[in-house]
This record gives sequence, C-alpha cells and structure tokens, in this order.
Amino acid sequence: MNSREMDYEIKKRLAEYFSGFMTPERNSLFNRIIADRTRYITVVLEDIYQPHNASAVLRTCDCFGIQDVHIIENRYEYNLNPEVALGSSNWLSMRRYNSGQNNTAECIGALKKNGYRVIATTPHTKDTILTDFDVSAGRFALVFGTEKEGLSELAMSLADEFVRIPMYGFTESFNISVSAALSLFHLSEKMRQSGLPWKLTDEEMLDVKLDWMRYSIKNSDFVERKFFELLEKS
Repeated sequence: MNSREMDYEIKKRLAEYFSGFMTPERNSLFNRIIADRTRYITVVLEDIYQPHNASAVLRTCDCFGIQDVHIIENRYEYNLNPEVALGSSNWLSMRRYNSGQNNTAECIGALKKNGYRVIATTPHTKDTILTDFDVSAGRFALVFGTEKEGLSELAMSLADEFVRIPMYGFTESFNISVSAALSLFHLSEKMRQSGLPWKLTDEEMLDVKLDWMRYSIKNSDFVERKFFELLEKS
C-alpha cells in the first residue's frame, strides 16, 4: 500500500514501527533533515542527457532541501552518474515524464494545476535578474534545459516568468549544474528568510519520511507487510 493511500494515524504508527528497525541516530537525522525540506520551490529538468550534469543537479537539490524534481524526457533519457549523485536521488521525490507525445506540456500543465509559477531559466538580457526575483509571489518551479540548446520553444512559450543569472565574461551561459546551484542557493536562502510558509505539511513530512525509511530498512517490504498483519490482528 502506498503511504499516500493510508490514514494519517496508521502512517504515524507505521513510522513508529519502522523506527524499531533503525538506529536512534538515523531516526533523529531523518527528523532533522525533513524539517528543512520544501516544496515551495521545485525543479524541472528538460532533456538533460549528460549523466554528470543530471547527477550534480540532484545532489544540489538535496543539499538545499528541495524535495521534488520533475524530469522531462522527450528526446533523451535521463541518466545518472552514481559517483556524482552520491545517492541523492534516494532522498528526493522524482517524477519522470516520458510516456506521452508532449511530455513538456504534460509536466508544465501539472505544475500549474498544482499552483506553481513556471519560471524559465534563460541567459536573455531582458529577463528578471536572479537577485530581483520575487519569491513571495507564490511557489515556483525552476525549469532548466541543456546548456547547448537551452529550453525548448514550447517550454519557453508555456513559462509564466523568466529569470537569468548575471554574467560578465565571454562565455554565453553557465553549465546547467552551476546554474542550478547558484539559483537554488540564492532563492532557497531568500525563501527561508522570508517568513513564507515554505515547509512541508505534517502529512507531507510523514509521507517523505516513510519513503526514506523504506529505502533505509533492509527488506522493508517484508517489514511493512508484517506491520499490517499485526494491525489486522489488533
């Protein structure tokens, strides 16, 4: 049973049961990290095919507490370099869009339906500079494309706003992993200092923590089945 299909009280009892299969230190670490996770900012990656860059962006998202990553696969499959990612994908909630004819439109449409502003990251000179971006106007999704081709025309046309990182050298654009790191550092710090309601809800925290526990506990499927067997008998 998926954690999102369970009653909240049952989820809490399952988390308590799972904690018996973990060290107190590990459980405490999960509680500390989950308190700093956010869905106020999310990240979208469109056709990022270089494993090094793909992995570096996930690592950056984890480091800055960004819980959700949306991956659009139109022409290229999203691959990871485990030496760069260092397991960061295990702590993130990732959704891949690769089954339709128009995965970009599906992803952006889903984000807008869930109340996100869609922000295209571009090197264009007439866009909002990163330091001037208004985080208080509502939660937002930062959309990144490949450094060679950038975002697709469709992604650009569906974006609500555009943001850029100021540059003063000869190079036309940052590496995508650098662009993501700079953007997420600045905007996540601005968000955390703003007084905005950026944290996960109690139920969201519990759902994410249960996913982390499932990953961390050996034979977690068996452990979870045992919990529900005991629950039915009680």
